[in-house]
Amino acid sequence: MSDDSEKYWYNLKTGQVERGYASPAVDRAGPFDTEEDAAKAPELLRERSRQWAEDEARDND
Repeated sequence: MSDDSEKYWYNLKTGQVERGYASPAVDRAGPFDTEEDAAKAPELLRERSRQWAEDEARDND
């Protein structure tokens, strides 16, 4: 098991990448293994949301 406190997080409130638990959990997305991956969090979250919406629409048909 890895130590998430040493990983990177995307701060949803500030739009900044942080290392460790610098911000409250409600403001963080992650964890990510690299700073570069954390910086891509907004795109990743949009893509996951789009996929979930498509899956739900397909399930409701």
